[in-house]
Amino acid sequence: MKIVTKNITIQNEIFTLTNQRALFWKKEKALILSDLHIGKTAHFRKNGIALSDQIFENDLQRLSVLIEYFQPEKFIVVGDLLHAGDNSDVDKFCEWKNQFSDLEFHLIEGNHDKISKKLESKLCLNFRDEILEIDDFMFVHDFEKKQPKFQITGHIHPGFIINSSVKNIKLPCFVVTDNQLLLPAFSEFTGLDTKNLPKKGRFYVFTDAEIYEI
Repeated sequence: MKIVTKNITIQNEIFTLTNQRALFWKKEKALILSDLHIGKTAHFRKNGIALSDQIFENDLQRLSVLIEYFQPEKFIVVGDLLHAGDNSDVDKFCEWKNQFSDLEFHLIEGNHDKISKKLESKLCLNFRDEILEIDDFMFVHDFEKKQPKFQITGHIHPGFIINSSVKNIKLPCFVVTDNQLLLPAFSEFTGLDTKNLPKKGRFYVFTDAEIYEI
């Protein structure tokens, strides 16, 4: 796995985009990502659709490598940590997370995060709410039109279509506007939305080897 980075400046703060579907905030020493959808593969298996455990294990492996690379102090998930409540994949995630016990775990709740008190305790969350505000930034799962602060969001699973004479290629991306940074879905087991994206945005499209600004 190759980590490619690109620094951008927002509100005089340096944020590092990666081609591994995550963002690093240098000042806060925070690894930021969205839409892990933990338990999605287990949910499909429970409903009779055979999917490999390797899909979810690959997501955890990418997370481990990112944590080793950036050495963050905070882990911020901007919604949809879970997909369908508690299941065997959640157990695997909690077991994986135990190796990073010093890492603060902040969850901004998304539409899939139906979390009981028992499950909240199991996940060992340091913070759980619908909004997290740090300095001039607001973390929220879906964009809030009436909020004045710059928003870091998820939910959309943004994608960009690159047209070529051979075929059209759809790739995940970050989208940056004057008041929003939209994160890609961290889980690779998600679709890409190429239509419901912020207007007048800068697109940072990425592959396994590069990050391109469009």
